[in-house]
Amino acid sequence: MVAAVLVLFLAASSAPSPLYVVYQQQWHFPAWVLTLVFALYVFGLLGSLLVVGALSDHLGRRPVLAAAIALEAVALVLFLVAGDVGVLAVARVVQGIATGAATTTLSATLVDLEPSRGRAGAVTAVAPLTGLALGALGSGVLVRFGPAPTRLVYAVLLGGVLVAAIVVARLPETSLKRPGALASLRPRIAMPAHVRADVVPVVPAMIATWALAGMYLSLGPSVAAELLGLHNRLTGGVVVTLLAGTGALTVLLLRSRPASSLLAPSSAVLGLGTLVSLAGTTGGLAWLAALGTVVAGVGFGASMLATFGVVAGAARPHERGAVFAMANTISYLGNSVPAVLGGIAVTALGLRTATVIYAVAVVLITSSAFALRLNQTRTRRPADK
Repeated sequence: MVAAVLVLFLAASSAPSPLYVVYQQQWHFPAWVLTLVFALYVFGLLGSLLVVGALSDHLGRRPVLAAAIALEAVALVLFLVAGDVGVLAVARVVQGIATGAATTTLSATLVDLEPSRGRAGAVTAVAPLTGLALGALGSGVLVRFGPAPTRLVYAVLLGGVLVAAIVVARLPETSLKRPGALASLRPRIAMPAHVRADVVPVVPAMIATWALAGMYLSLGPSVAAELLGLHNRLTGGVVVTLLAGTGALTVLLLRSRPASSLLAPSSAVLGLGTLVSLAGTTGGLAWLAALGTVVAGVGFGASMLATFGVVAGAARPHERGAVFAMANTISYLGNSVPAVLGGIAVTALGLRTATVIYAVAVVLITSSAFALRLNQTRTRRPADK
């Protein structure tokens, strides 16, 4: 049940992606506004992760989850009544805050409920990407085949949130209250000196991975409609699902592999998939763009697994909270800032040119990540001998 609630929150977060094209057509706002709305969600999510990430350790899991569910319900109601981009932006910020509070608390609850930690770790890794894939695809299906395309998906999700509230009310409390709740709200970000040699080389991989995800979640449906001529409203959901769904399956299949062994291959596959997808997009070949997206999805999932695995292995137990806060900050800034810059580029240069620049930038960053990893491996071999 906890895993299902986690999937639900991430599904709600990706549900607006197929609708961005619809909103843009109805409200006539430029591409940079579209990507700014996407980024506002990320900023809300990141702020929530940094501020309330440890709050459930002090107040208990259920109170924090109840608050997150209430905020998510508010966000969905705002989506339901939104008549302009201002309300949409507020809804995304509120949704980001709710998702940040929920994901950290639900992940902790999974570990609490699974003493062996094995299944909990696998679910925590796979559930977010599964939620992103299901949310985008489900939204696309409802937009294409259901009535009220900008309303129905949020009504369905609101019903799911009400069920989640019942689930949380019936959950056993797995974390006893303890003092220090106010002190836990102070963000702690750190990169201790002893972790830098391991963590710094994976930063380009983090940025490239999440920058590509940001492009697909914000501009992907627009690219499919305008550059590939795929105007079916279901296509926007399929685009996101191909990337996130493949990523989830990759995480599930590779979860037992050492993180360090995945770093170089994941960067190479991510860059290759991006190039293939770009070739399909610029050539007007939807099948080639889809194939590239699937290949990039493999790199996306493997890179997520590798980068956060390296961070977890490099940090000592008492440092992990602050180090993971640093890693999340890098990842989500990589997810949002390039997307906003891409939206500005679309407005100034056109969608085709901006897409080419964005994709080439991702490939260059992945190439640097690949080179850094190879260099790191070479320099360590003599020391190992």
